[in-house]
Amino acid sequence: MNVSNNCSTTTLELHHHVRLIELALYSLIFFFGALFNVLAFWMFSCKMKKWTETRVYVMNLVFADFSVVCTLPAMVYLLWNESARGELCQFTETMYFINMLVSIYIISFISIDRYIAIKHPLRARTFRSPSKAALLCGLLWVLVISSASIQLWQRHAALCFHTYTPLPAALSLLAIFFVFTLPLAILTFCSTEAIRNLKKHLSTNSAEEKSIQKAVHIIYANLIVFLICFLPAYLGLLARFIIESLAPTCFLLCVMRNFSSVMRCIATSNCCLDSVCYYFVTREFHEAFLWPKASTQKPEATHPMQIETC
Repeated sequence: MNVSNNCSTTTLELHHHVRLIELALYSLIFFFGALFNVLAFWMFSCKMKKWTETRVYVMNLVFADFSVVCTLPAMVYLLWNESARGELCQFTETMYFINMLVSIYIISFISIDRYIAIKHPLRARTFRSPSKAALLCGLLWVLVISSASIQLWQRHAALCFHTYTPLPAALSLLAIFFVFTLPLAILTFCSTEAIRNLKKHLSTNSAEEKSIQKAVHIIYANLIVFLICFLPAYLGLLARFIIESLAPTCFLLCVMRNFSSVMRCIATSNCCLDSVCYYFVTREFHEAFLWPKASTQKPEATHPMQIETC
């Protein structure tokens, strides 16, 4: 990218008010993220009767989100201690982006799994199983960690958590596609199709209809939360790519860096909301769609999400 050589890392430092905003947002995200993810881990590990595909995905999601939350104290420290940038900053940045990317793709896997269960209930038993879900999650972790490790070796410590990256234009566009465009397209398609198919099962049975409507509303809410959290960051990355490709001024680069930093805070807030959203999506989804069919299937063929005490 043709970023001006006249812009030093000092010139591109965050504005004081942006630092304060980040400090406030990261503090809130850390508190509520730790609380919600610990509660979610307890609920899904202690109250589920047996391992299912959804449980495998959600447990991986909770682990990734909690790992992101654990990086926030170091990120706040680095906000106010520029001299501390080095190995600590690079490690924190790597851990942050590994777990954020895993979290985004686990959300995509959950939406695909839900779509298959609703759209193709008979084929679902072929494509879906806890072992296949665990294998898919394992491959995702290996791929993301490997990619992040390669990037860590090539990245300069002075650029830690900076929005500017020396990657070529083609690689930057490829990164934007895999980090945001692909998961966003998957989630949007699977969620809208799941909602459309759920609505087909509305009947005159008021109890069943109410349950399906609740499931539809929560899937809508889950999609909206994802869009609110990640769409601004996605658009910010695209805008930054375009601006940096046009040899911008230092002022414009500084504005983009401050904007991108705030958008990263908003994206990080998804770690608080995932555990809440997917608890209700899981519960209402199975109440609305799978439980009414339980009487027509063998017990082992149903999707067991019954709750029990530890």
